[in-house]
Amino acid sequence: MRLFAALIPAEEALDELAGTLASARASWPGLRWLDRGLWHVTLAFYGEIDETARPRLLAGLERAARNPAFGLSLAGAGAFPQGAPRSRVLWTGVEGEVQTLTSLAEAAITAGEAAGALQDPHRAYHPHLTVARSRVPRDLRPLTGHLSDFAGTPWTAGELHLVRSHHGGPRYESLVRWRLGGPEA
Repeated sequence: MRLFAALIPAEEALDELAGTLASARASWPGLRWLDRGLWHVTLAFYGEIDETARPRLLAGLERAARNPAFGLSLAGAGAFPQGAPRSRVLWTGVEGEVQTLTSLAEAAITAGEAAGALQDPHRAYHPHLTVARSRVPRDLRPLTGHLSDFAGTPWTAGELHLVRSHHGGPRYESLVRWRLGGPEA
């Protein structure tokens, strides 16, 4: 199973983002805009995890979920690769208690490593929510400039999700979720 750990923003935050992106979607039809149901903040990507390793991953994520709930907001925009004149991924940033978010991501990464999912040691964690992709590199700077003033309402990150990514097109399924700072939801 292809798995990752993620946070799902509050519906109100997603409503604001969808409203902000509405004009951009119309002006940039060449981008593949992700459906709202796919929006999430990735904590750790695990790739293929077999059934024998899954209990170790679940135990590690349960420990990671002992972290308390914390405040975040969606804000601004950027593109990957960062600083490149031509990019393939458009994202909105994440602000607020980013230190706590990074600690939770590190705990999720540790849970994955215990299950055999090693992370690229050269890739630093950069909290974001992907909103669009391009098949070919494009100059997204006019779009990121247009979206740079976006500042969403704060929301509470209260649940950690283990998500399955299905092959054959983007479709995600939340398999297990844990209430942060509390028992399994």
